[in-house]
Amino acid sequence: MTTPSDEDVSNERELVTASVDVVLPCLDEAGALPWVLSRIPSGWRALVVDNGSVDGSADIARALGATVVQEERRGFGAACHTGLAAATADIVCFCDCDASLDPGDLVPFVHRILAGESDLMLGRRRPQSRTAWPAHARAGNLALSRLLRRRTGLRLHDLGPLRAARREPLLALGLTDRRSGYPLQMVVRAADAGWRIAESDVPYRPRTGASKVTGTWRGTWQAVRDMSRVLAEPPVQEGARP
Repeated sequence: MTTPSDEDVSNERELVTASVDVVLPCLDEAGALPWVLSRIPSGWRALVVDNGSVDGSADIARALGATVVQEERRGFGAACHTGLAAATADIVCFCDCDASLDPGDLVPFVHRILAGESDLMLGRRRPQSRTAWPAHARAGNLALSRLLRRRTGLRLHDLGPLRAARREPLLALGLTDRRSGYPLQMVVRAADAGWRIAESDVPYRPRTGASKVTGTWRGTWQAVRDMSRVLAEPPVQEGARP
């Protein structure tokens, strides 16, 4: 039987006492919310950003103990950034609210941020079934990953929504995209600022309900177009390394 080292014990204590907010952009996710919120690690705060739901998502989230923030401007980036602006914790995580990703998988991400091993942690999605990640969405993601490599030199495999970083440096990046390009702009500006960016495998499950972004070829094309505009932006020297 092995005994935990002093460093392991220290890291565990730091994680338990860490201040963490999980931003959950939400548009008509009533069916997924109970499971997603049940997976938020103990002691962390769930920040559900309601992006104009008409299925009672906001009321369900409140009833389940989440903090609900309203963002009427439609757009994935608008919801994410409103959540970031509303966050108060030292570390902010992001996760989709459709039950395709488990917020509990963010725990090792936060460990690595606290240990100073990475400044931005990203989840590399690993589909658990053929229906989890449509071919057109996967193809768009692959194309963008290659373009990102040319732009920044980063050898990332995925630009998924599961991620973690410290709040104040994230705000200092000055993110401006309010559509589908938000996740990519975060990575590009972090790379330009010299952040240490890493990815880790996470299970990716079939989502609950219909996708609002990449569920169709048209939605995927719009997302790729938004992200292509981000890649065309000149480097911005805002933000500092955490």
